[in-house]
Amino acid sequence: MIRQETSDDHRDVREVHTRAFGDSGRVPGLVEALRVAKASLAPMSFVATFDDQVVGHVLLSAMRLDAPRRIVDVLSLSPLGVVPEFQCQGIGTRLIAYALAAADSQGVPLVFLEGSPRYYGTRGFEGAGAAGFRSPSLRIPEAAFQVARLSAYEPWMTGTFVYSEAFWALDCVGLRDPDA
Repeated sequence: MIRQETSDDHRDVREVHTRAFGDSGRVPGLVEALRVAKASLAPMSFVATFDDQVVGHVLLSAMRLDAPRRIVDVLSLSPLGVVPEFQCQGIGTRLIAYALAAADSQGVPLVFLEGSPRYYGTRGFEGAGAAGFRSPSLRIPEAAFQVARLSAYEPWMTGTFVYSEAFWALDCVGLRDPDA
């Protein structure tokens, strides 16, 4: 089951990302920072549950696109995590589809991410560089910089994707191998 995250889920979501990324706190810290960051769009946070246990999480948070006509409010899909024993069962795919549908229903034109093109390319994303967007960092491998164009997208919406301060402050930009 996929549903909106509640404050009661925060501890479980932290555990999901700690286990999924095997990291010392960078990704869970990013989630916590993005939940409370001042932004033009409210974050959208969803959990996947199995037998009332949180086994996956995805977060969409507000970013900007520096487009020629004007600044465009967009979202970043990051992070996406599933606990190891539930990986490769379609949970991540369902979380992505749910998140993209939620963003589309809110009239958001674009969702960006850094990640494997083999994984995300079959789940609604395409190479952002080839689609006319500029990466916010030289540390992001070109193949990893991806975008999903939603129904509110218009062809003039090109330009430079701009991460929010939390990504920079926690050094969460350009850290993924595109073939991982």
